[in-house]
Amino acid sequence: SGLSWEPGSRAVEQVHLRCTEGSLEWMYPARALRVVLEPILASVQHTTVCIKPASNFQGASIYVERAGQLHLLVSEAEGAQHHHVSCFSAHTPQRVALFLQASPQRDIGRRMASFQYELLSNQGAAGPNVKKMALVEAMCRPCDNVELLMAICSSDFVVKGSIRNVSHDSENHMSQVDVSIQKVYRQKNRIFQQEEGSGERRGPIRTLLQCKVKKGGGDFLFTGNEHFGEAWLGCAPRFKDFMLVYQAARERGANPCEF
Repeated sequence: SGLSWEPGSRAVEQVHLRCTEGSLEWMYPARALRVVLEPILASVQHTTVCIKPASNFQGASIYVERAGQLHLLVSEAEGAQHHHVSCFSAHTPQRVALFLQASPQRDIGRRMASFQYELLSNQGAAGPNVKKMALVEAMCRPCDNVELLMAICSSDFVVKGSIRNVSHDSENHMSQVDVSIQKVYRQKNRIFQQEEGSGERRGPIRTLLQCKVKKGGGDFLFTGNEHFGEAWLGCAPRFKDFMLVYQAARERGANPCEF
């Protein structure tokens, strides 16, 4: 909290975060805060950093520090209005510095500059400059059989279901697939929950607009990863096609995990 700092002090508060994903809440922002992302897993090359401001983001702007220069990533007005995901490439994978500059204010009203962050390990997708996009590691191409078999082992969620609706958000370059779930094989967190009354499990899965997802009939096996508390689409074959691939691999002893 900015209220905990000594009056008149001009020191920039330093915060070191050791996790590859997490969140920060800066209440009553005052002066400046330097946030250094230093994951303990130094062996993992995290080449992309994504920031998602909270919907009530107020009181500060976020900059990324590069070679002593500050580059604006999220302005106060932008964070409050859009709370979209901003991604940028990390020049030094083991150490990324963000700089939060508090906005001038006359009163002591309650403001909170809150955001979530993730360090991703996809190679070179964000390019050398700061970019604003949904999520850089989403892929549109179909998965081959090897990738599909690995997806059921390593994905944050694996569910069987059907597509109820597909909606597109051209402004934020995202599509949302609303799924009716028949069976949950795995989910990292409780994204797909039962609705009260009907008992039906439903949930949204996001992907990039450029993937051109369309509504299709029948049952699918949806796999993917969670980012910022949301499900993002990975491999999604028709369920009957997946079962043929899996059974054939299991007979050969080539399935990397049991399904």
